[in-house]
Amino acid sequence: MLDAFYQTMSRVIRPTIAVAALVLGSATMAQTGTVRLLVGFPPGGGSDAIARTLADKLKDQLGTTVIVENRAGAGGQIAAQALKAAPADGHTLFLSHDHTISILPLVIKNPGFEPARDFVAVAGFATFVNALAVSGGTPAKTMGEYVTWVRTQGGGKGTVGVPAPASVPEFLVKLIGQKYSLDLQAAPYRGSAPMIGDMLGNQINAGVASIPDFIENHKAGKVRVVAVLGGARQNALPEVPTFAELGLAGFEDIPYYGIFAPAGTPKAAIERFSEALAKVIALPEVHDRLTAMGLTVGYMSSQQLSSRERAYSQTWARIIKASGFQAQ
Repeated sequence: MLDAFYQTMSRVIRPTIAVAALVLGSATMAQTGTVRLLVGFPPGGGSDAIARTLADKLKDQLGTTVIVENRAGAGGQIAAQALKAAPADGHTLFLSHDHTISILPLVIKNPGFEPARDFVAVAGFATFVNALAVSGGTPAKTMGEYVTWVRTQGGGKGTVGVPAPASVPEFLVKLIGQKYSLDLQAAPYRGSAPMIGDMLGNQINAGVASIPDFIENHKAGKVRVVAVLGGARQNALPEVPTFAELGLAGFEDIPYYGIFAPAGTPKAAIERFSEALAKVIALPEVHDRLTAMGLTVGYMSSQQLSSRERAYSQTWARIIKASGFQAQ
């Protein structure tokens, strides 16, 4: 299924046209000074909301327009390829979490980019955890109740949405199934927004995504987060236990959010944006907004983000290898 998905995407995307449009757009940006902040997922999702929160304040720090450009699809792969093709002039950046930068190169043989060669880390601004949530159509309010519900209603079989194929959420679905002796199948979506839309419509009973993706609907009572990853409970959801508390350990290395630029981007441009980002996330209104989304806000320099990415990639390379998954 994963192979067919990416074959379809490669037929839909016309590389020559996409690159030509990107170059033309970048030339215009260079003339106006506008900074494009690429996001690899659709509007309405957690990454999009985070990007727009930052862009609104970055424009003041940089003294120029900062626009969020959604290049959704293939788990951020399309946006990453667009970043690679963009001129290294400081006008095109990529806001990404762990999946596109650290995981895709481990699960796809030819993703169309190599992070260490094609990108440079600009700065990191937060870490977060993934979570399992159930839809309002299920009576479950805890992880134990969800497991019981799947056993009684589905004969031990269930479908769990994930924002992208071959992602950390998909591997987590497999491990949850093994832990509780359930036949859980991951249903990949093109981002968290359409997945959560189906959860709200009770078309799918559960999903795994980041806390920022779930937090608003959880607080509104439309979905219920029943377990989170990480080594400690989250400040945004103190009542929700960790998977480690429930007996599923090994997922304490938590994901990150960062900004990346095309390789060869001038050091001065990287430092300028990095400094601006540090000031923005220190603003109380931004810090509080990101924290309310379920992020743990913290600045990482270019070197720190690069080291964090490498360590995370190494951790998941071992987990993916142990799972028996073969890169497609």
